[in-house]
Amino acid sequence: MGTEAVGWFSSFVLLMTLGTQIHKQWKSGSSQGVSKWLFVGQMTASLGFTVYSVLVRNWVFVVTNALLLVSAVLGELIVLQHRRGARRSAAPALRPARPPV
Repeated sequence: MGTEAVGWFSSFVLLMTLGTQIHKQWKSGSSQGVSKWLFVGQMTASLGFTVYSVLVRNWVFVVTNALLLVSAVLGELIVLQHRRGARRSAAPALRPARPPV
């Protein structure tokens, strides 16, 4: 098994693991217990590692880190959407004003 094959296989496993978790988070309709800072940190690190990987011309890591960046953005968007929905459902229902009697 070649060096590149090990890298691509590992990349595939990592991305499938994260993709499965993000899909589960999306389908459950809840991001309870998920810190938004998790995805902010992942986005920052993935962007830095993508740039680094381009500079050292390691294409396994360029692709992997670019896709990790995409997964972090998706994860963050899901967290934000779930939190927006939770705030909406927690807001008191507005009732029309009654005319004075």
